[in-house]
Amino acid sequence: MGDRKYFGTDGIRGRANTYPMTAEVALRVGLAAGKLFRTGDDRRHLVVIGKDTRLSGYTIEPALVAGFASVGMDVRTFGPVPTPGVAMLTRSMRADLGVMISASHNDYADNGIKLFGPDGYKLSDEIELKIEAMMDQGLDQGLAPSNKLGRVKRIDDAQARYIEIAKQAFPKRLSLKGLRIAVDCANGAGYKVAPTTLFELGAEVFPVGVEPNGTNINAECGSTHPETLSGAVKRYRADIGIALDGDADRLIICDEKGQVVDGDQIMALVGLDWAKRGILTGGGIVATVMSNLGLERRLKSKGLTLERTKVGDRYVMERMREGGFNIGGEQSGHIILHDHATTGDGLMAALQVLAVLVESAKPMSELARQFDPVPQLLENVRFTADKPLETDKVKAAIAEAETALKGQGRLLVRPSGTEKLIRVMAEGDDEALVKRVVSEVATAVRAAMK
Repeated sequence: MGDRKYFGTDGIRGRANTYPMTAEVALRVGLAAGKLFRTGDDRRHLVVIGKDTRLSGYTIEPALVAGFASVGMDVRTFGPVPTPGVAMLTRSMRADLGVMISASHNDYADNGIKLFGPDGYKLSDEIELKIEAMMDQGLDQGLAPSNKLGRVKRIDDAQARYIEIAKQAFPKRLSLKGLRIAVDCANGAGYKVAPTTLFELGAEVFPVGVEPNGTNINAECGSTHPETLSGAVKRYRADIGIALDGDADRLIICDEKGQVVDGDQIMALVGLDWAKRGILTGGGIVATVMSNLGLERRLKSKGLTLERTKVGDRYVMERMREGGFNIGGEQSGHIILHDHATTGDGLMAALQVLAVLVESAKPMSELARQFDPVPQLLENVRFTADKPLETDKVKAAIAEAETALKGQGRLLVRPSGTEKLIRVMAEGDDEALVKRVVSEVATAVRAAMK
């Protein structure tokens, strides 16, 4: 991935109004992606654009619109709508391309651009590289003649359309009547759709993080700050708490006692329920190398597999499509339910958890611990040198650690896709051993950079 100039593991992302997250780069994305997706035939081409609640959305969106319209693509803007909503509406409106303006769970000062193909899936690395190559062309190349410019309209009911699609994912035979649900929308893209969906399905809803002002997205709220949700659950005596992130594609749950339930437990809960009902496909679940060993063992005990991919929901989705799986996700709370969506969807995943909760008639705290997690420790090491993992000492430390953990744990050392960090993670049954190997490998990585 080192040769990429703009795109990272999840679209283009950076500090708003500084390179590469400027209006100029957004304009170039619109021009390049517009030219690439405009096929030779004479029909009108369409791109749809959604965003979260960041202040900088007001600079990025018009720049993208100008780029697309000037190469002859019609544009529909949605305003604030979850990332998975953009993926769905790209498909349902037969658009050639979908764009989401968001930096997900990062703070308001960052922003990002994610692109979806006409099928609602994130674009492949290959197509992103093609767009990159075209972005550096002159701004006046390949423009449409003046009578072929794109037309632009705002779609006012995009949120209502998403709510209707989301509600379809909740089993018809069930209702949320009588449930008290606290929902933290991170002052982000789900701030209207999530409470409305839960309310329309019959729940008594206690929303927090639903007053976006452009700079408070993810600020001490949402899935990255579960303590806010935990407090709300206790304050409102809720039966369950649901926290989304800024673009509403990830989910964290709290039980009625305010205890946090991570993505691994959510995947186990929904996956085992679907397996029992005969609707789980692929013979297991897809997760990343970060998912807990306890999840793998629990699935194995039921004759199911856990397939692991690189970190990043796009890799999870790719493996799901290849192997015919319908549940996958990340420990951080990106849950992909392929029967309902083409990307992670926090609200859809929450509705599956609620379905199990309603049907079981048990309190959430009894359902929340599907397995006992194995002790897991992650240490991040900032790096300055090039390729710090390729020195002999680091390789030796990694080999030693792997030998020590053999048969009762695992080690993972990888560079972060979004920051200059090396992540050193180990897990195993013996907590002291896990601590020791993480510390030894992290020390070796630091020494290699001196």
